Amino acid sequence: MAPCSLGRRLVACLLNVSEARRKDLVETVAKAALYNTEGERREGTAVLNIFNDQDYNRSVITIVASIDSIREAVLSACEEACGLIDMRAHAGVHPCMGAVDLIPIYPLGEEVGVEDCAKEARAVAQGLTERVQGTSAFLFGWADSPLQRGLAQRRKEMGWFKKTADMQTIRPDMGPQPHKQFGLTGVGASPYVMNCNVTIDTQDMALGRSIAKAIRESTPEGLPGVQVLALPHDGAVEIACNVESVKGRSPSHMTAGEPWPCFSIDGQPYCHAPASLITARVAELAGRQGIGAKGTALVGFTPRECRGLAELALSQGIAEFWKEQHRIRM
Repeated sequence: MAPCSLGRRLVACLLNVSEARRKDLVETVAKAALYNTEGERREGTAVLNIFNDQDYNRSVITIVASIDSIREAVLSACEEACGLIDMRAHAGVHPCMGAVDLIPIYPLGEEVGVEDCAKEARAVAQGLTERVQGTSAFLFGWADSPLQRGLAQRRKEMGWFKKTADMQTIRPDMGPQPHKQFGLTGVGASPYVMNCNVTIDTQDMALGRSIAKAIRESTPEGLPGVQVLALPHDGAVEIACNVESVKGRSPSHMTAGEPWPCFSIDGQPYCHAPASLITARVAELAGRQGIGAKGTALVGFTPRECRGLAELALSQGIAEFWKEQHRIRM
């Protein structure tokens, strides 16, 4: 398939696995998306980035492929992860429920529609529970038909935010009652979700939670599409944001000198809050209490960056792009 044609059918999966302290293990999971059991490379598939967080003990693996190839790549990585990660021995400050905690599939190309991603997400959930006996999954976003409940709502329903979830009360959408070894996996599809984490120079979790509440979408004057947790991180507090893409044009009254990045899916406009705005809002709220902001980290890429780098990696045949991205992007 020609690169220009491939670009129009691209999707991304930001695979969240509950391990970061054994980086070799996480790389083994990433490589399982790229190579079959005989070591042969899967054409048209690349891993753009691996983000490891030691405190969270969580990694995010950015897998890109055409809509026709993403399923096998993701399922192979999930099989590997389930064989290597045991939730009975997991410890980390970030909430999680599964060895493979989250499998979101996002459209990157113009020819990929809502139902395409939803269909693939449901097939991945079904495939996981069939290929790894004892795994179970819940669906969110476009894959959660017909309700299309968002990830935050579904996580709350499943007890994801609790310190210790009661697995016996969970009713997964696919698979058996969650097994302690594998836990529970969220599988879904939606417009791209960017992860933006702002660190504030304090250990005061109450202050962190108040800032998280103030910028959360559900709060008056909150930022559209922003879901937030305040978490202890490396001797400070991290305001960890899932930045969902929202339908429509960017709100003109919410900027920090930068317009909201926009893109289209099925001919419909979407946009997302820029990292600069989130950083400015957090810094302002922390500053009122005499606290400074230490820095901002993006977990992976913006939607536009993800598509551009996916096209670059696939057109040049760079499967293990995470090893090359710093050299290429300099």
